[in-house]
Amino acid sequence: MGLTKDHSHYQKQTIIEQFLTVRKMTEELTRPLVYEDFVIAVTEDTSPPKWHLAHTSWFFENFVLRRIRKSYEPYRAEYSFLFNSYYRSSGKYLPKIKRNSLSRPSVSEIMDYRHAITQAVVAQVEALDEVRFNEIRSCIELGINHEQQHQELLLMDIKRNFFENPLRPKYNPEHSHGSYVSAEMVWQNIPSGIVKIGVDKKTTEFAYDNEKDIHNQWIESCMLSSHLVTNDEYVAFIEEGGYENPMLWLSDGWDLKEKENWKHPLYWEKDGQKWWTFTLGGMMPLDLAAPVVHVSYYEAMAFAKWKGARLPTEYEWETAAKMEKSDCSFLDQGYFEPEPAFEDHEFFSQIHGCLWEWTSSAYLPYPRYEKFQAGLSEYNEKFMCNQFVLRGGSCVTPKSHYRPTYRNFYYPHMRWQYSGIRLAKDLA
Repeated sequence: MGLTKDHSHYQKQTIIEQFLTVRKMTEELTRPLVYEDFVIAVTEDTSPPKWHLAHTSWFFENFVLRRIRKSYEPYRAEYSFLFNSYYRSSGKYLPKIKRNSLSRPSVSEIMDYRHAITQAVVAQVEALDEVRFNEIRSCIELGINHEQQHQELLLMDIKRNFFENPLRPKYNPEHSHGSYVSAEMVWQNIPSGIVKIGVDKKTTEFAYDNEKDIHNQWIESCMLSSHLVTNDEYVAFIEEGGYENPMLWLSDGWDLKEKENWKHPLYWEKDGQKWWTFTLGGMMPLDLAAPVVHVSYYEAMAFAKWKGARLPTEYEWETAAKMEKSDCSFLDQGYFEPEPAFEDHEFFSQIHGCLWEWTSSAYLPYPRYEKFQAGLSEYNEKFMCNQFVLRGGSCVTPKSHYRPTYRNFYYPHMRWQYSGIRLAKDLA
């Protein structure tokens, strides 16, 4: 019995430490911002940084503290309306496009809110007995991973906000990387056969509901590129008329490209004959050896067709990812931009980290899918329509948040996420 209690205490302390580490990291990511930066959001996809700080606190308040204590009194009743994102079962919420209209509550008030919720979660979890802790543990783990998702969103949104500022501010002024020589791309074979995809429902490790259940999937013989598509390759696509050739594009993608006047990836600009790109370190010359980033599904599909290739399915991608042990860059490295590939890999460079990689797979539930319970059924299931799966993590994804089975998802027109391209080909 003593061993059981000791083990339960260890688990409780471990999860509290994880919680505190993640809460601290979110606040550290906002340290380079000035007060005015916290309030703005420049597109319908982005949210103000202070909203992220508040929403992640609301999540713990609504799904952890309220579950621990049925008589829980909210920190401020209005915050449920202001900082709920899309959980209709939790009540009404402020439309996303109005999040940037909130001059109040102030940043300092939101930081007070964060600290109060952090302290309350620690105190309440420490007071739980073993049975209640085991009941609530999955909600805490989900809250931790939810906040890590918002750490990535926070950096994405800051970058988008800063790009629209004519001053082109630098979030990360120490932004630089070493000198790499781009390694040669080769095609790696994936044999045909039945493969295991996903996560077992019985696992004790955290995974999102959309990663479950583990199931058999048949894949045909194919090849995946050992490297991500580089800026150099993408410049060639542009210069050879890739954005002017309707035969390369899906109809919806072509119409959107024409409407939005896309001629290159998001954040690129051309000055004379030289390409530049906006980074979290400000405007920089385009590194031709680095992977192309901030492309939509439509652009990825058009490029793949131009190259006589295609995008991999998520099943092909996961099979390839299991072959490779080497990691690439994650948020923890602090660089926040994709670096050129180097030779430290066996089969697939940069497949773990660096960039989220578009797949051709629609975002749909796996066989025997079961949505989250305890008021969290809206977390993933409601988005399983008209979106595509991306795999691999990115340079703004926390490393502890990533798994090879992780299924990210975005609408095909979206470009502000850190998305890149890995090509696939069929074998005859």
